[in-house]
Amino acid sequence: MSSQQSPQTMKPATAAKKLGVYLPATPAAFQEGVVSRAELNELQTNPPEWLRELRQNGPHPRPVVAARLGISIAGLARGGVTEPLTTAQIEDLREESPEWLEKERATQAEVRKETARIKELHEKQEKKEAKES
Repeated sequence: MSSQQSPQTMKPATAAKKLGVYLPATPAAFQEGVVSRAELNELQTNPPEWLRELRQNGPHPRPVVAARLGISIAGLARGGVTEPLTTAQIEDLREESPEWLEKERATQAEVRKETARIKELHEKQEKKEAKES
């Protein structure tokens, strides 16, 4: 008795998130359909022209914008950036280097430093516990 497994599918919004692209900028056929796991893998390994263009020039979703600026998504919101940005707009922001961006980069650097410190502390604790047992 073998049951036919249906292919795993996802909504276009989920697929766009996994691909790192802004859904409203994708082709209508992508937005209106469902994406199978195999189709997603194919898009990732052999991206069509529209996907390459979106990844290169945008508009980019907030997580991508934040990563390219070296800040958090919350930092984007605090800086008043709520809309997707193109690569050119991101470059302009980098060049202008407004005060809020510098502050958010410093904040992000502190967060990374603290995360590294905590990780190191946990690793030392685990080594100590391993020696004791």
